[in-house]
Parts: sequence; C-alpha cells; structure tokens
Amino acid sequence: MEERRKVEVPANAVPILEQRYLRKDEEGQVVETVEEMFWRVAEAVAEAEARWGVAPEVWAERFYDMMARLDFLPNSPTLMNAGTLRGQLSACFVLPVGDSMEEIFDALKWTALVHKSGGGTGFNFSGLRPAGDVVRSTRGVASGPVSFMELFDGCTEVVKQGGMRRGANMGILDCDHPDLLDFLQAKTREGRLANFNISVACSDAFMEALEADEEWALINRRTGEIVKALPAREIFDLLVESAWATGDPGLVFSDRLEADNPTPRVGRITATNPCGEQPLLPFESCNLGSINLLHMIEGGDFDWKQLERTVRLAVRFLDDVIEINGFPLPQIAELSRGNRKIGLGVMGWAEALFRLGLPYDSEEALRAAEKLMGFINSVGQEESRLLAEERGVFPNWEGSRWQEKGIPLRNATVTTIAPTGTIALICGCSSGIEPVFALAYRRKVFDDQVLTYVNVILTEELQRRGLYDDELARRIAESGSLEGLGLPEDLTRRFVTSHEIRPQWHVRMQAAFQRHTDNAVSKTINLPHEASIDDVAAAFLLAYQEGCKGITVYRDRCKASQILYRGEEKGRESGKEKGKRGPAGRPGVLRGTTVKIMTSFGNLYLTVNELDGKPFEVFATLGKSGKDTMAHTEALGRLISLALRSGVSSRQIVEQLKGIGGSQPVWESDGVILSLPDAVARGLERALGESFSDSSREMCPSCGAPLVAAEGCLKCERCGYSKCG
Repeated sequence: MEERRKVEVPANAVPILEQRYLRKDEEGQVVETVEEMFWRVAEAVAEAEARWGVAPEVWAERFYDMMARLDFLPNSPTLMNAGTLRGQLSACFVLPVGDSMEEIFDALKWTALVHKSGGGTGFNFSGLRPAGDVVRSTRGVASGPVSFMELFDGCTEVVKQGGMRRGANMGILDCDHPDLLDFLQAKTREGRLANFNISVACSDAFMEALEADEEWALINRRTGEIVKALPAREIFDLLVESAWATGDPGLVFSDRLEADNPTPRVGRITATNPCGEQPLLPFESCNLGSINLLHMIEGGDFDWKQLERTVRLAVRFLDDVIEINGFPLPQIAELSRGNRKIGLGVMGWAEALFRLGLPYDSEEALRAAEKLMGFINSVGQEESRLLAEERGVFPNWEGSRWQEKGIPLRNATVTTIAPTGTIALICGCSSGIEPVFALAYRRKVFDDQVLTYVNVILTEELQRRGLYDDELARRIAESGSLEGLGLPEDLTRRFVTSHEIRPQWHVRMQAAFQRHTDNAVSKTINLPHEASIDDVAAAFLLAYQEGCKGITVYRDRCKASQILYRGEEKGRESGKEKGKRGPAGRPGVLRGTTVKIMTSFGNLYLTVNELDGKPFEVFATLGKSGKDTMAHTEALGRLISLALRSGVSSRQIVEQLKGIGGSQPVWESDGVILSLPDAVARGLERALGESFSDSSREMCPSCGAPLVAAEGCLKCERCGYSKCG
C-alpha cells in the first residue's frame, strides 16, 4: 500500500468516514484507513474482470487511482460493502406491492431485507384497492393504500440498514386512484410517514385535463368503475397546497418515465427510488456513481480529455459492480443482471460554475450544463457499446428500444443525476447539481474555539482581489451569502446561494441536465419561506413543460404546524371564530422554575412562571454578555410572556424558536444549541418537562444541526446525515 497514491480528504470528512464507511472490529474500533477502504473496493470490483480473461490487478490499480484522486466515487453501499461478507452494492430498488394480504406482507419482508442490506426502496401503491372497497375473502372492507404505507413506514423505522444507514422509501400513487385526495394530505400531519417521500404519478392525460380545465375521473382498479369525477384543477390545487405546506407530495410524470423505459417488453415503469432519480421496474435495482467536476476543470474550461477518461473508467467500474453484487433477493438479481442498468452522474456542479465564473441562474450556465451532460452521456454510451463488443449486450437487449435503434449496449441505461450527500462531503464539493445552500458556516471546536469555514473558491477570489480579511469572513459566515455586504456586483452575482435563485432557474437547470440523462435527475426546488402557493404551482407546471421527469419542492421552514384543515376545522381554529382578546392580567404572586442553558454568549437563565398549572410568563437573563445581547434576551422574554398571556400555547412558541440557526452554535450534553432563540426554546422544554417536536425545521439526529432540503431529501451539511440513507 505504501506505493499507492495517498488519499487527502477534507477534515470534515474524517469523522463521516470513521462513523459510516471504514471497517470496525468487534469492539467498534476503526481498523481501516481511507486508502485501505478504496483498495478494498477497487480490488473487489476488479475481480469481475477475470470473467473475461482480463488481469484484475491492472484494473484494480486504475479503479483505486480514480477513487484516491477523488475524481469519482460510487454510491455509499459500494464503498461500505464491497469486499465484505455483506456484499450488497446497490443503492436503488423498486419493489411490487400486490393487492392481497399475502402479497403486501411479502413486499414488507422484501423491504426489510433491502433496507438491511443498505438500499432504499420505491413502491407504487396504486394496485391496492381503495379504502372502503369490498374484501370478498373476509367480507370486510379495505383500509386503502395510505394505511398500508404506514405499515411499511413502521417497518422501516425498526430496520437498521447494515448497522450504518436507516432505510428510506418512495411512495407513489397514480393520479386516478380513488384514494388520491387522502394521499395528497397524507403528510400534513406532523410525523406521519416520516420514512417516506411521496409523489403523485401524473399522466399526460391528467396534465391535459388540467390545462383544459376539465373534470378528472378517479377509477376503482378492481372493478374499472368511476368512483368519483371532479375538476382536475381542484386536485392540482390540493396537491400544490400540500406541497407548499410540507414539501410533499412531489410529482413524477408517469408517461414520460415510460417513454424512456428501455425495456418495455420486460415491464412497465411505475415507481422510482426514494429520491426520484432512478425509475425502475418492479424487482429492479441500479448502482450509481458520480464524477467530481471540480477535478475536471483546467484553464477556465472543462478538461474534456480528462473527463472522457474518467467517464470511460467509471462506466467500466459500474458495470463490474453488477458482476460482483450480492443482491438481496433472487428476483432482483435476475432482473438487474438482465437489464444491467447503471447510473453515472456528477457532483460539484455549483462550485464548478464558481470556477468557470458563471452564475447558476444564467443562460450561460444552462448552456454549460447541456454541453457537459451531453458529453458525459455520449461518451458513457460509447463506452457501454465497447463493453458490449467485449462482453455482450445486456441480456434483455432483444426487443429493447436500443435494439430498435440498432445500438448494441452493455447497459440498458448509463446516466443518472443522483444525490451525492456524503460522497460529496468526502470529496469536498457541493452535492449533485444543487446550488450551494450557504457560502460559509461556523463550527465550535474544543472548549471555546470557533472556526469559520468560507467556501474555498470564494476565499481564493476574495484574496486575489485583496478583499479578504477576518471581519469579512465573519460577516459572510453570519449571513451565509454575499448579499448586502457591499462587495462588487459581479462577485455577488457569481456566488449565488440556493434561496437567492428564483424557482424557474432551479427547474430550468434540472431540465437542462434531464435532456441528456438516461434515467432521471434528483434535485430539490428550494423556495424561501415567503414563497406563495402560486410559486409552487408555477414550478410544477414549468417542470412538465420543460421535460423534467419529476419535481420536488421544499419551502424553507414549511413544517411550522398544521396548515391544511378539513371543512369546519379551520373555522374552529380561526381568530374570527374565537374573537379577539387581550393578554390576561397578572396576579400578584406566581411560582415557577428556573433552568440554565449554555449559549455562545454565556449561560442563559430562564425562569418560567405558571398560573393554574400552565406557563404564564417568562424571564430570560444572559450572563457575561454585552448590553445589546442582554436587550435582545429581555425582549424575547417579554414577547413570549405576552404570547403566553394571550393564549398562545408553549408548544407553538417552541416550534417557532427551536431550530433557528446562528453563527456560533454550542455543543451541550444532549445536542447542539444553535442560537439564542434556540436556547430559549430548549429552556422552555426543560422547564416544562416536555419535548416538543421541531416542526419548523427538522434537526439532524447525529449532530443537532438543521437539515437542508437537497436532491429530493433532507440532509445535514455538517455531518453528512441523510433522511434518505
């Protein structure tokens, strides 16, 4: 190993590698270096070469060198499991769900086995009869798809993926299923289907009915009868309202998925993997990998020769993975080897644009995306054709769309734009094709040292112009962006962050990559908290018009309590029904509880006084702090007291404050305190002896930092945790 290339990973990647990727002994101690991990993977994958009379050692060295340079990394299950007894190397699976109890519980068992092996699962639940429909064998009534989804959700919660990852699911329902309206609102109740992303499969016919303002029929699949007909606009409006409120559901354009199905004679595509980038047949899987675009730039442009070499080697690597893969089910092994789908994608696109001097939201960036992905797709398919000459076409090539075109390929699909969460952190680049969420952040280390991390490319540019200093770094870290800092306009325009980009540019960038991608594109259309329902509707319609295969939106802090109501429920909760009243008067004597919470400004002492067993007022005092911070703390206490005396629940107050990020987080024994408002919320919880869920912004269970919506999932940019595995 001494002669092989030394691997240099970012400092932030080391704990991620140690926690999730490097092998451990029975006591849980790490017994593998990063170099040994890459060699373990390279050697295992290269063993496939021997099946065609090629020396595995030569390709193992090439595979290792590509990974050690961090030019390309495969999906996480390959890094974790290659060369181990576990041996399951794919990330993406789709499983069928039949309409009988036996078929449903078979699917549940298969789900557990896939999650245990390290994969994520997608399902289309449209084959299940609607709620209230007759069950002849028991003379009872069906409970419907959503109730069975909760069963799958519970199973996912208790199955730990290979000791390293928790399972994730995609649940899809066709737009003409009778239970569609319940499905649209399935995640408006906080905590329900927490291990699912959900999407509606919208057909071209539905989109045409929507455009023509026509009615749309919901059809019982068992009988073929129309259960209900209602305006397509009414369905779309409810869909949009739910997505605005919670981030779910997304859309998949089902006819578009099927139009690009390379093997329609083998089966119909009705579902995708959890993040939506991999449409698959039932019982099919796919292994993915991504190229680090930051390593493919030289002299103000892409190094096309280096990129071509990397694409060709990566395609060979991914095809070899299929040969050595230990599939969790025989049905999956048969179909995956029959179609041999692979998904080569990219990461670091946002920072590649920084290097190239192109704003993410510009026509120039869109043209660069099409040129780049068109090149990768073309070279990837050419390499698959050469592998077909060497090894044979994929077994289901006969009758495929590739045979119709007269193109012999080794793989039914070659390219995918996948989420790259942790592998992007290992490489030190941005995720997939997402814009950066922030340009800087701060991290507290040891006891009292706070380090500021500013985007490396931005730092280099500021230093080149003589603008960089510690004060500017602090201001960038506080805001996360360059807006309002008085810097040159071209810098502010170039180094743009996710929420500064209008939704249509997010969608158009996704579409630009989709036009040159065999499978699909994982991307989140991030919206600011102030975005309207109309903004969500416009994004959905634009995605369809632009040729996307699906779309996921996420409005910042969109889960701040229940927003959608049924019928008179809204009236019962409204201020108009209750009438207006002022804050209650204060008695002369109250008793309460005082708690202490650590903050970066000193210890916060929070006193909560109660009246009739309920919190009535709050006093907040901050030790060892400047006058301004003390004033802010006192103001928070006064406003909270006013809210409590006016009938606002302590839960609502905590949900508004908990999770608000600041520039100087502090670690406590039970998690991280993100800011002064976050400390007040935690103090309220402790004083009241309750723990309220943070529904305004979900927090990372590993490090306590806020989760960010990206690539169709919620992930942590600090430690690499992802809700989708």
